Amino acid sequence: MKTQVAIIGAGPAGLMLGHLLRAQGIEVVIVERATADYVLGRIRAGVLERTTTDLMDQLGLSARMHAEGLLHDGFNLADGERLIRIDIGALTGRPVMVYGQTEITRDLMDAAPDRGLEIIYEASDVALHDVETDAPYLTYNRDGVAHRIDAQFLCGCDGYHGASRLAIPESAAKAYEKIYPFGWLGILADVPPCNHELIYANHERGFALASMRSEKRSRYYIQVPSDEAVERWSDDRLWDELAIRLGPEAAAHMTRGPALEKSIAPLRSFVFERMRHGRLMLAGDSAHIVPPTGAKGLNLAMSDVHYLSQSLIAWFTRRDADAVANYSNKALARVWKAERFSWQLTKLMHRFPDDDSFDRRMQIAELDYIANSIAAQTAIAENYVGLPL
Repeated sequence: MKTQVAIIGAGPAGLMLGHLLRAQGIEVVIVERATADYVLGRIRAGVLERTTTDLMDQLGLSARMHAEGLLHDGFNLADGERLIRIDIGALTGRPVMVYGQTEITRDLMDAAPDRGLEIIYEASDVALHDVETDAPYLTYNRDGVAHRIDAQFLCGCDGYHGASRLAIPESAAKAYEKIYPFGWLGILADVPPCNHELIYANHERGFALASMRSEKRSRYYIQVPSDEAVERWSDDRLWDELAIRLGPEAAAHMTRGPALEKSIAPLRSFVFERMRHGRLMLAGDSAHIVPPTGAKGLNLAMSDVHYLSQSLIAWFTRRDADAVANYSNKALARVWKAERFSWQLTKLMHRFPDDDSFDRRMQIAELDYIANSIAAQTAIAENYVGLPL
């Protein structure tokens, strides 16, 4: 099989990139190792920046998002005694949209056939070849049969554990990584949220987050040690801990219910420089990971896709080699700013094992400063809603 662009990974980044390229008449094939049902079963982010919603609008695929999504003009930081509201609407003129990553993926999947976007699911043993030449290709197996796709560009959107990043030699790139000594224990339940906006809580027992997927489905998290076992946490124990950490105001409005899903996600910061090697381009989690604090993961992938689609469109419409060459630097400039914000908010809101009483007092002082400083709130707000592209 031959195509102009072969994309590895049919998550939201790969699907969005495929749609943007097809909208310009570029030939695209997406290869995904899992089934479509498995991809849709991934429960991830739920807060969308304007960058992401604008891309859905651009593609004409945003009707359900605007009908079912929740526009938020603010969010809250809790310090154990009060809620500190960050009025992002007033401070930046922009809201965020609460609409689950699963729903974005579903919308992009459902539109693929009518828009001529071919997706090959259950492709195992994906390998990338000759990425440093003008004729790269990938191979995979499906139903016991070996396949090959020749393309002008390969785009790796297959996540942290995918094959794409591994195709770049260590001598050609550098990885930066920070592993956090805790994870997030999350519960998803069909109950109304305890607040109409998100609450990020700093408590002496550890971090907690009250979030939602809709007006009837809530997502909550608490900080736990990195070696914690989810089996140790019954639903009742988790709800009790959330009530303590989120504080009395949130607890008074919390509705408890059985878990639809309960799991522990590790936290890490990771950046792979560079995001282009020859005719291979990386986007999303294959190139970087951010802690979920600050809701940057999906949105950062979407900004990558924005830059990458522009670069490839420039190549195919006017053979602009500079646009392709500049993709990595342009994307990484925004990646590092998002990494900084996610790291800063993680450091502010979590309890680290080696923190002493001085570190704790610094967190309290910083939160008090934020509560009383419009300048500090503005800096947080403009990062939260997403820096300009």
